[in-house]
Amino acid sequence: MLIIDVKDGESIDKALKRYKRKHQRVGINKQLRSRKHFTKPSVLRRNEILKAKYIQNKYGTD
Repeated sequence: MLIIDVKDGESIDKALKRYKRKHQRVGINKQLRSRKHFTKPSVLRRNEILKAKYIQNKYGTD
């Protein structure tokens, strides 16, 4: 559970913005989506390798 302390004189908008930033940084939605379905470790590793190859091809070759 995320807890945001609202400081004295701080607007709700600013506190909400801090909450959203903290929420995204922690990665709660990403974690929930990944836990929704089981993915085999071999498939996860394969996806990592394919992503690394894609990034290398995109940025590595000039």
